Amino acid sequence: MVNVEAIIFYGMAFEVIMANILAWFVPGFDKWYGKTMPRLSKRLPLTKAWAIVYFGLAVWVGSGLYRAGILPW
Repeated sequence: MVNVEAIIFYGMAFEVIMANILAWFVPGFDKWYGKTMPRLSKRLPLTKAWAIVYFGLAVWVGSGLYRAGILPW
């Protein structure tokens, strides 16, 4: 049975993957993002360093959920 924490984590994992794809493989997206949404881009920058940190945090949360027996791999 999948519980609420697992559903939230899988949604976050999808978002982390999409953020990394946009940061690493879509040229010019960071400029468009900064120009289109200046307020949001100052608080949530879409850079490669941010994407790596975000990925690391998601892996850390996922490993904690897995060790707690919440994530059914």
